Amino acid sequence: MPEAREFWRWKEYNWKTPDFDWKDATLITAGVDVGSVSSQAVIMCDGKLYAFSNMRTGSDSPNSALNAMKWALEGTGMTLTDIHCKVGTGYGRINVPFSDRAITEIACHARGANYMFGPTLRTIMDMGGQDCKAIRCDENGKVVSFLMNDKCAAGTGRGMEAFAELLGVSIEEVGELSLQVEEEPPPVSNTCVVFAKTEAAGLLRSGWSREKVLAAYCSAMAHRVASLLNRIGMKEDFAITGGIAKNVGVVSRLEKELGVKALKTNYDMQIAGALGASIFAKDLAEKAIRNK
Repeated sequence: MPEAREFWRWKEYNWKTPDFDWKDATLITAGVDVGSVSSQAVIMCDGKLYAFSNMRTGSDSPNSALNAMKWALEGTGMTLTDIHCKVGTGYGRINVPFSDRAITEIACHARGANYMFGPTLRTIMDMGGQDCKAIRCDENGKVVSFLMNDKCAAGTGRGMEAFAELLGVSIEEVGELSLQVEEEPPPVSNTCVVFAKTEAAGLLRSGWSREKVLAAYCSAMAHRVASLLNRIGMKEDFAITGGIAKNVGVVSRLEKELGVKALKTNYDMQIAGALGASIFAKDLAEKAIRNK
C-alpha cells in the first residue's frame, strides 16, 4: 500500500521506564498479546511495569510476537534469556514461539485492567481490533462473566480504521472531529461495517459533512457496545480498554448512554492484555520457585 494511504493507521511505539534498572530486579516476566490487528509486549520487573511495545500484527502470529517482544526489549540491554517467565495471550496466543504458557485474552484483560485501574473495578469493556468483550471481574481481577460481540468488524478498531480510510481522516482525529457537530445525527448501521460504509458514502453524496458522518458512526459503535454491557449487567467501577478507549467520540457517547463515567488511567489502555499476561507469568514464576 502506498505511503500516502497510511495516514489512517494508528502510530506504533515502544516505551521503557527511566525509574529503575532491570538488573536490580529479582523476577522479570513478560506478556505478549497477539491480536488480529495489533500486538503488544509488556515486560515487568518484580511486578512493576518496565517496558512495552505496541505495533500492528503482521501476516503471521509467531513473527508478530517476536517483533513485538524485540521492540519492547530494544534499548534496554535485556534479552529473552533474562526473562524468567513469558505468557502469550490474544488471538495468536498458541503461536507465541518463546512463551512458557498460553492464557486466554479474557483472563489477561481482566487481570491487566485490575492492575491499571485498581481493585474496585468490576466491569471492563475491551474494544479491540476484531471484537469487543464485556467482562465482569472481582476485586482480584478474576473473571466472573463475559460476553463477546459477533465477528463483524462493526464496533471494533478495524471498523473505525475502515471509516477513517473512507473519509480520509487520521485515526487519531476521528474522535474529536465526531464531536464537532451542532446536533447529534442518527447512527449509521451498527451490524455490519460494509453496510455502514455504503450508508456513509451515500450520506456524503447527499451533503453530510465528514464530521457528521463520523458522529453517526461513533454513535453507532457506542450504542452497540452499550447493549453488550447492558446484557452482561453493568456494575461500577467501569473501565474501557483497547484502542477505541482512546477515541473520545465513542467514549463520551458510551458514557452518556450508560449514565456512567469510565475510570481514567495514565497507563496505555491498549496494553491491558499483555500486562495481564505478564502478571500471570509472575504468578507462574513464583509458584515454580515455591515448588522447588
